[in-house]
Amino acid sequence: MIAAGLVVKNIPSCCSVFVVRTMKLLTHNMLTSKSIKGVKEGYPLQLKVEDMEVKETEFNKDFVARIIPKIRYDALRSAVKDVGKEDALPAELPDDAANSEDFLRKFHHVLLELEILKGELICPETGRVFPIQNGIPNMLLKPEEVS
Repeated sequence: MIAAGLVVKNIPSCCSVFVVRTMKLLTHNMLTSKSIKGVKEGYPLQLKVEDMEVKETEFNKDFVARIIPKIRYDALRSAVKDVGKEDALPAELPDDAANSEDFLRKFHHVLLELEILKGELICPETGRVFPIQNGIPNMLLKPEEVS
């Protein structure tokens, strides 16, 4: 089985596996280029989108509410702006975010329904470009880039 560019073998039939076929803003929010030599944080990566799709997914209020503390909202807002959906989220995280179904639905939409098919991720410190092809970001480094 291939999951986000990785080969996964010997999965017992009793286990359910969630396969990510394209890069979502949830994934983007967790990526960094800090493995590049000399990079201190490498976050957030700038996002340039050439091709994007919107695919509806089932809304799970509890999941979305639980993931709020794990997401850097400033980086998510920056990514939302990069993909041309700046008005999709409020400028600031609402105090009642986890209890506001309206906000949770918007949050769900930008995190899980916007799929980046083709584009680039750009390190904010070095300008190093990582291509996104077929929904998979290629963040492999050259040996001389590794710290």
